[in-house]
Amino acid sequence: MADAQKPADPAQQRQIKIEEDNAVCSYANFCRVTGSPEELIVDFGLNSQGMNVTDKPIEIKQRIVLNFYTAKRLLHALHLSIQNHEKVFGNLEIDVQKRVQPQKENNS
Repeated sequence: MADAQKPADPAQQRQIKIEEDNAVCSYANFCRVTGSPEELIVDFGLNSQGMNVTDKPIEIKQRIVLNFYTAKRLLHALHLSIQNHEKVFGNLEIDVQKRVQPQKENNS
């Protein structure tokens, strides 16, 4: 009975309302992180050349500026999300060379 009378944690009771109607969605397969002592700057873009190296620059389409507290919360949320994904679907190999499957020769 003591547990039933115990007040709930105020942090768990607080609900944050989110308005998503004006959210912009874009795709990125490239990101760059730079920063200063006060903040991190994360640039996102699309690398249309993939593994090929060309002189064509990657155009940055989105820039997100975060203070380090928000960046750390984001790091934690991304870490948990990736852990959950890998539990279901297996390890995500980020080394492209290790993901490339050699082409089988067709000897017909």
